[in-house]
Amino acid sequence: MREWETAAMTRAWTVHQPPIVTSLESALVMLASVITLIAASQLAAFLGAGGPEPWLAVSIVAGALVYAASGLIAWWRRPGNRLGLVMVAGGVIWLLNALVFASQPLLVAVGVVTATLPLGVIVHLLLVFPSGRLRSTLARWTVIAGYAVCLVLQIPLYLWAPAASPDGMLAMADRPELVTVGSRVQTGAGMCVMAITAVVLSVRFHRASERRSVLGPLYVYGVAVVLLVPLVPIVVRSMTGFDSSIATAGQIVLLVVAPMLFAVAMMRGGFARTGELEQLGEWLGSAAGDRPDLGTALATALGDDSVQLSYWLHDRGGYVDADGRSITAPTAGNGRGLAEIGVGGRRVGGIFYDRNLIADPELVNSAGRVIAIAVDQQRLTVQLRASRRALQQSRARIVEASDRERRRIAQNLHDGLQAELVLLSVEAQRLAGTEAGTSPEERAQAAERLRWRIDHAAAGLRDLVYAVMPAPLVEQGLGPAIEDLVDRMPVPTTLEMSVDRNLPDAVQATAYFVMAEALNNAARHAGARHIAVRLTDRAGVLVIRVDDDGIGNAHPAGGFGLTGLQDRVEVLGGTLRIDSPVDHGTHITAELPCPAALGV
Repeated sequence: MREWETAAMTRAWTVHQPPIVTSLESALVMLASVITLIAASQLAAFLGAGGPEPWLAVSIVAGALVYAASGLIAWWRRPGNRLGLVMVAGGVIWLLNALVFASQPLLVAVGVVTATLPLGVIVHLLLVFPSGRLRSTLARWTVIAGYAVCLVLQIPLYLWAPAASPDGMLAMADRPELVTVGSRVQTGAGMCVMAITAVVLSVRFHRASERRSVLGPLYVYGVAVVLLVPLVPIVVRSMTGFDSSIATAGQIVLLVVAPMLFAVAMMRGGFARTGELEQLGEWLGSAAGDRPDLGTALATALGDDSVQLSYWLHDRGGYVDADGRSITAPTAGNGRGLAEIGVGGRRVGGIFYDRNLIADPELVNSAGRVIAIAVDQQRLTVQLRASRRALQQSRARIVEASDRERRRIAQNLHDGLQAELVLLSVEAQRLAGTEAGTSPEERAQAAERLRWRIDHAAAGLRDLVYAVMPAPLVEQGLGPAIEDLVDRMPVPTTLEMSVDRNLPDAVQATAYFVMAEALNNAARHAGARHIAVRLTDRAGVLVIRVDDDGIGNAHPAGGFGLTGLQDRVEVLGGTLRIDSPVDHGTHITAELPCPAALGV
């Protein structure tokens, strides 16, 4: 056992229980006392009456006590899990079922009506195990069908059989043929419900994680129960010829063992206990140097080594780990669950866990509430790490982009302008060495060809310079450069510009390239039919807005262009926002600080 766990257990003796825990324990003790008193009264009455088969009455009452005791233990260990409530309700139903041995006809009638209801309880109990909730539509309808078979299809057995009704108070007529039909329908429907339950449990057992060694045998036993309970009377009757007493005893044993196994599993740690969440509380109160990291403590408390604690960064709109690296939230179908952690209505983190290992999401949600404040505090540190990591990555991208651009310029100069100049030099030498017998017209034509090639080389040089820094931007400034850019757009584009002062060169260049990239994406990739460009100067901040009506779904991660723009904007201390819902266009907003203090 880890030292922090030992210390937590030692200190737990001095921790006062909260009032809600004390109230729950008092209520459970009171409920246990009432159930025990009723069971004792029933036993005294049944045994005192001296009816037939007293062992059967004792067995049913004992079964009720087993269900109730198991349910109370489960309720105490896991107040948020409804498994305990179902077992306690099952104990009450068994007590009602035992009323068939009472001497008052009205009480006997209650026992007759609820005679098969324990079978519905076992179906309900097995299908809510272990989370306490019916996790699928099939499970919910199976439980409803089970109770319907036990209550509704039980009606013909006492409505048309006066012998089965106490003093005939429930019978309307003596119709044995209807009783036979009703009995067969109830048996068939009940076997269908049991078969569906067995299939559901088998699927759950197949999907269960290898670490759920406690849950596996319970699933296997549950399948055995739902298959054997309806078959026991048939097998016993065909093999021994005895009446239903032996079969009933076998059914009682099968039905009573299930809650006992659940209780044993809880006592041995088969379920995560509420007390384990108290360990997280102890972790929060321990000295920082004497405790493991929060993620390890959380995994230990939940009993899931795959638990991953994540932090929500609002500026990114996503989760990151403790080192600030982005992580993807689990999706449906991959066996992972997500429990969000919030503080004051704000999302601050999340817990990723194995849904096959932790079937009750409320346990994870409870753990999240316990550590929410600590997660929010750690989130600030993680945010700094993420910002530092993003800054490092941004710097690396800028260096890579600069190197890539230098290589491109060098390659263009080498393959284009340099080769052209070499050829021009050769041509000039040839022209200079032209023999005297060459006519003036031929020399003029050669000179004209040389001039044309010089003009072509100069144009290539201008294109290269324009690619590095557009000439209108260098020569005339941002406004004329933007107008030139808009005029050359193949898509109808409107321009609104209200900038009344000179801007720093870095701001002008960044603004120009933001617009150029946004317009290029809108025209080439978004399929836009109209683009709107707005450029405004608001209190020392240059705001650039480009809206198009294209297909949307543009993201910085989708290509180097937008990522490079984001890096350029952030270098100047600005922000770049991209809102691009699918089929609703793309809206890019860049804000670049350019206060008058910069000397403009």
